[in-house]
Amino acid sequence: MTLLLSDKECSEGSLTPLTQALESEDLKMGSQKNNNNSQDPIACEEGPGVCSMALTIFSLFLITVTLPMSLFFVVKVVQEYERAVIFRLGRLLTGGARGPGVFFVIPCVDVYEKIDMRSQTFEIPPQEILTKDSVTVFVNAIMYYKVANAIHAVANVDDYGGSARLLAATTLRNVLGTLTLGDILCQRESIAKEMKETLDEGTEPWGVMVERVEVKDVRVPEQLQRAMAAEA
Repeated sequence: MTLLLSDKECSEGSLTPLTQALESEDLKMGSQKNNNNSQDPIACEEGPGVCSMALTIFSLFLITVTLPMSLFFVVKVVQEYERAVIFRLGRLLTGGARGPGVFFVIPCVDVYEKIDMRSQTFEIPPQEILTKDSVTVFVNAIMYYKVANAIHAVANVDDYGGSARLLAATTLRNVLGTLTLGDILCQRESIAKEMKETLDEGTEPWGVMVERVEVKDVRVPEQLQRAMAAEA
C-alpha cells in the first residue's frame, strides 16, 4: 500500500525533525570553529606574555634572595651626557631611554646599551671629485653631529656613527660634483648649508642630528695651479 503525503504534511511532518537535526549539527560545528578561532589568538598572544612574566618573577625572586649582593648587578648609573636604552627579553622597554643618574635592571632579563649624547666631530677624508667643468679637485670637510634620539640610534641602525660618516663622504661628492671649480672656491657657505640639510634628512631616522658642516680645504692639481698663476 502506497502512502501519499501532501506538501503541507511533508513540510510540517516528516521534514521538520530532519531539518532541525541538520540545523543543530550546523550550529554545533559553527560553535566549535568559533571556539577554535577564538582560542588560537589568545594562546599566541598570552604565550610570550606568560613566559616573560614568569622569567621576570623568577629573576626578582633571585634578586630578593641574594640581597644585598644582588644590588651590584641591579643598580646602574649613567653620566649626565649619557642615556641607557633597555631591552627586556628582546623587547624595547617602555618609558624611553634612562638617565642621567641611577636606574635599575633585572639581571638575566634586561640588556642595556649606553649612548653618548655629546657632540662629536668627524673629518671627512679628502675626496677626489670631478667638477662640472671637468676639473679634478681634492676636497675635505668637517662634520659636527650628535645623537638626538638614543632609542632610534640603537633600534634603527647598526652603527649610527659609521653610517653618518659614510653618508657625509658620499654627500660631499654628490654636492660638489654638480658645481664648477669657481663655485666651489667661492660658495663654501652655501655648500655647507646644502650638505647639512641633506645630511639631516638622511640621518633623522637614525636619531642623529648634524649640527654643522664646514668645507675645510680645496686642493687643485699643480698643473692647474700653475696655469691659474700664469693667468694672474
